[in-house]
Amino acid sequence: MDALAATLKAAYPRALATLIRLLQDIDAAEDVLQEAITRALEVWPGEGIPNNPVAWLVTTRRNKAIDLHRRYKLEVRHHESLLAMVDNNPFNRQVSEAVLHQHFNDDLLRLIFTCCHPALAQEEQIALTLKTVAGLSVPEIARAFLVPPKTLEQRLTRAKRKLRDEGISYAVPTVAQLPARLDAVLAVIYLLFNEGYSASGGPELIRTGLCNEAIRLARMLSRLFRAEAEVTGLLALQLLQHSRYRARVDGAGHIIPLDEQNRTLWDHSLIAEGRALVEKALRQKRPRPYQIQAAIAAVHSEAARAEDTDWAQIAELYCVLERYQPSPVVTLNRAVAVAKVQGAKAGIALLRTIENTLEIRRYHHFHAALAALLAADNQPCNAIAAYEKALSLTQNPGERAFIHRKISSLK
Repeated sequence: MDALAATLKAAYPRALATLIRLLQDIDAAEDVLQEAITRALEVWPGEGIPNNPVAWLVTTRRNKAIDLHRRYKLEVRHHESLLAMVDNNPFNRQVSEAVLHQHFNDDLLRLIFTCCHPALAQEEQIALTLKTVAGLSVPEIARAFLVPPKTLEQRLTRAKRKLRDEGISYAVPTVAQLPARLDAVLAVIYLLFNEGYSASGGPELIRTGLCNEAIRLARMLSRLFRAEAEVTGLLALQLLQHSRYRARVDGAGHIIPLDEQNRTLWDHSLIAEGRALVEKALRQKRPRPYQIQAAIAAVHSEAARAEDTDWAQIAELYCVLERYQPSPVVTLNRAVAVAKVQGAKAGIALLRTIENTLEIRRYHHFHAALAALLAADNQPCNAIAAYEKALSLTQNPGERAFIHRKISSLK
């Protein structure tokens, strides 16, 4: 059953994306796919998992899908829309017909741009797309936004109702419409990668499949928007972060902190590619958040040993990032870097400036970081209390085991 469940989970986003393209309706596509999954759970244990699970799920409820398709009286216009996108358009130099045909003939990327419709608030765009494209659960998406699941559920309901009531078309946007949607699309891919990099639930800390899918989508965007520095920056950031995946957990699945990782296990081909992309993006002298984060990751990648890390430069880069993207999470990361340079007390003082922020109070990484600095400042009782707060806010088994070990060492 584990293999069956894993197969269904992996197939879900692509099957849903295809059904949405065919049916032009998110709710209808979800209904059809849920029935197909129910049927798969009945059939696959006896007949075996099919060679192409996505195709099986899409076609097994074919008759219902056809009926829905006729009811809505909609048609699929792939090649016509792709060709129209490049006719007499000022963005032709960035987006060629060949590239569009190659990369927009991908249901997932098409669906991301569709869901990121400017008629919706950007947070609604991103939440709806993460739910639809990635199949992330409401609690997983709520964690990304640092909001309660109920709040996130309301956003999703509101977004789907607006799309339905206003009759917003599920069509590939024109080239002229792409730039207005790009920031939301980048945020979706960034958060998709983050959920893979540090899973909010489930048995694994790292969901490699999600990381690889996010990188695949970022590569497509980098080909579509070759001159867009922030697209290049996002791809660089993901490559540099993912380069460490083999060193981040031990054989027992326990988390290995960055400063304890065996750096010979890092993927140096990804590091080389990521650094080259960072340099390419920064040469355009249009810095934005993903490029700055990629630059921080590049500084980490340059240190052969943890003690060689240029924390002063990292702290300065976080200062720059705060100017472009002020947020408590950025301040949290700056505090960690400042503590490396100026000592634990300086880091703690900076964390105290954001500790009453509503979103930070439910963010387990904040409490874990505060605990580590309190322990370094010889405040074991306060550190244990902070670790216990972090423990109450995470469901990931790997993170929970890591925090338990920290508490035990302090006791």
